[in-house]
Amino acid sequence: MAALLAVSALPVQAAPRAALYAPAPGVLCDRYLCASRAGGVSRELTEKYLGKKAAARLYSQGDFDPTGFTFANGIFCDVKERLCRSDRYYGEDGKRSGTISRKYTKLLFGH
Repeated sequence: MAALLAVSALPVQAAPRAALYAPAPGVLCDRYLCASRAGGVSRELTEKYLGKKAAARLYSQGDFDPTGFTFANGIFCDVKERLCRSDRYYGEDGKRSGTISRKYTKLLFGH
């Protein structure tokens, strides 16, 4: 019983943010999807790097705009803008408010 009390007294930590990785130049993936700098979310790349099941699950959600997408860690990328940001939200001025992520912008778009 004392062991259970000791374990329950440990602080609860938030889960770490999901990692993104670049399996090829101009491609960025998380555990749910892969995207390219050319077209955004890609069924072919998702299937290649994450498997057929992941691609089928991703595309079973219906039609969506593949050029603007949010990864599992909250990073939002926009193929039209050629930028990745810390989030997908807008400010009061109607413009994207997320801080530009130099790291993920460079990995996906090469700049």
